[in-house]
Amino acid sequence: MHNLKRIGFVIALSMLNLLAFSQDVTNGAQPVDLMRSNGKIYVVVAVIATIMIGLFIYLFSLDRKIKKLEDQQKG
Repeated sequence: MHNLKRIGFVIALSMLNLLAFSQDVTNGAQPVDLMRSNGKIYVVVAVIATIMIGLFIYLFSLDRKIKKLEDQQKG
């Protein structure tokens, strides 16, 4: 049974490798150039930065709340 899992894992990784190379390499940069020429790449970067900043703020506040609860639990 262990060998069957290992074989399935190798087959799954092989298929993942095929999917990664299924895109055309010559036209890979075309959408980026199109978005950069229209100025939309900056919108994408701004949205990603906003999401990341929001996640960091949420994690920081969650950490502070957990520390406060741990301190209440001890004392």
